Amino acid sequence: MHGGGQALPVVRVHSGCVTGDIFHSLRCDCYGQLQAALDRIVASDHGILIYLPYQEGRGIGLVNKIRAYALQDQGLDTVDANVSIGAPVDARDYDLAARILQDLGQQNIKLLTNNPAKVEALTTLGINVAEQVSLIVAPNRHNRGYLKAKKERMAHLF
Repeated sequence: MHGGGQALPVVRVHSGCVTGDIFHSLRCDCYGQLQAALDRIVASDHGILIYLPYQEGRGIGLVNKIRAYALQDQGLDTVDANVSIGAPVDARDYDLAARILQDLGQQNIKLLTNNPAKVEALTTLGINVAEQVSLIVAPNRHNRGYLKAKKERMAHLF
C-alpha cells in the first residue's frame, strides 16, 4: 500500500508488435504477453497498460524486423540477426512510458515484465519498480529459439 491506502498499480509497458499483437504470429511471444498482462491488469484493483506502438522489433521498426526475420530463417538467433543488419539488439526507449506514469501520478509500480532492462530503464527515468512480476507464456515450436535467445543472451527471466 502507498499514499491513501491504494495498492501499487500493476503496469504493463508493452512494445507494439504488428506481427504478434495484430496477426498473432507464433514467432514471438508478444500476443501471449499482452493477453497475460491484460488478464493480470483486469484482475487487479489498479492496473495500467501503456502500449508503445512505435517499438516494433525491440525498436528497430517493422522493415528491419522483417529483414531480421529472414536472417533468423537462415539460422541466426534474434540477437545476431539484429546485429547482422546493423541494428541494435534493443533500441527501445521508455521515456514516454515514464512520462505517462508520472502524469498519472504513478511513480511507484508493480511492473509486468520478464525484461530486467525495462526495469532498469524505468528506474533510471524516476519510476520506482517496487516489484517485477514475470509473465510466463508457454513456448511453441515456432518461438522456442526466440525465447531461449531472450533468456540466455538478453537476461530475460523466462
